[in-house]
Amino acid sequence: MRIAVFGAGAWGTALAVAFARQHELSLWARSEALVAELEAARTNTRYLPNVGFPAALKVSADIEQAAAGADLHLVVTPLAGLRQTVRALRIAAPATPLIWACKGLESGTGKLPHEIVAEEIGADAACGVLTGPSFAAEVGAGLPTAVSLVARDIDFARHWVNALHQPRLRIYANTDLVGAELGGGIKNVIAIAAGVSDGLGFGLNARAALITRGLAETARLATALGGHAETLMGLAGMGDLILTCTGDLSRNRRVGLALAAGKSLGAILSELGHVAEGVPTTREAVRLANRHGVEMPICEAVDALLHSGTVGPREAVERLLSREPKVE
Repeated sequence: MRIAVFGAGAWGTALAVAFARQHELSLWARSEALVAELEAARTNTRYLPNVGFPAALKVSADIEQAAAGADLHLVVTPLAGLRQTVRALRIAAPATPLIWACKGLESGTGKLPHEIVAEEIGADAACGVLTGPSFAAEVGAGLPTAVSLVARDIDFARHWVNALHQPRLRIYANTDLVGAELGGGIKNVIAIAAGVSDGLGFGLNARAALITRGLAETARLATALGGHAETLMGLAGMGDLILTCTGDLSRNRRVGLALAAGKSLGAILSELGHVAEGVPTTREAVRLANRHGVEMPICEAVDALLHSGTVGPREAVERLLSREPKVE
C-alpha cells in the first residue's frame, strides 16, 4: 500500500517512519530546503533527530507528486495548515481516503479539525482522525503506542485500523469525532496548567487535581457539543491527557514550566522551535465554552495567564486550587 504523509514536523515524520516499515511512503514538506536536508541526511535532524528513514520513505516538496497514486492521504501539519493542505489535496486527488492527525481548535473560528475538513471536502467524504497518547520521538523509535482512529463511518475506521495496525502501534476504532478531537485539543491547555503547577513546585497532588478536573471540564464541553463522555475515559481523552501533563517530551507542559520560571510567552515559543497547539487552542476553547454555557475554569485560568497580561503563573494556579468547594 502507498501512503502519502503531508507535514514533515516531528509527528508527521514519526508516522511516516512508522508506516514506512510496512508500506511505501511519500513524505511531503512545504519547504524545499527542508526536503533537501531530509534527502541528504535520511533523518529529520531539525524536528526528529536520531530516527533514520527506512528505504521505502521518499520525500518531496511537490504536493501533487506526493499525492499522486496514494491509497491514503495522511495530513499531519499543525492545525493552522490543515485547511490549506486539505484544499490542495481536494484538487490534486479528490477521491483518495483522508486521515488527519492534527489537534486543537482553529484560530478565529473555533472549529474542530473534522469541521474544517467537512467544509473543504464535504461531510460525507471518506475520512477520519488519528489521535491519542503518542510522543513523536517514541513512535519514531518504534516504542509501543496505542492510539484511536475515529470516523463517523465505522466501516472506514475498521478498514484503516486493520490496514495500519502494527505490533508496536496498536490502533482502536471509534466513531465519536467530537469527543476524540476535544480530548486531543483541550489536553494541551490542561498540560500548560500542569506545567505551571509543576514549575512552581506545587507538587504531585496539585498536578493530579488539575488532570482530574481538566478531564471533567473537557467532558462537559464534549457532551454539550454532542460527544460522548465515555470517549474521554479512553485513549483520546484520559490517555492523551495523562501523557501530555506528565511527560517531559510534552511541548505544552514545557510552555507551562517556562512560564513558571518567569519567561515571556514570546520567548518561550521562539525557544521551543515547535508548535505548541495549546497556546492558540486556549482562547478558542474559552470562547466555545462560553457560547455553550459550559464552565471551564482551568481553560479560563490558562487563557488569562497567556493572553490578559494581568495574571501571573502563581496567581493563576492558586486561584484554581482555592475555588469554592463543590460536589464532584
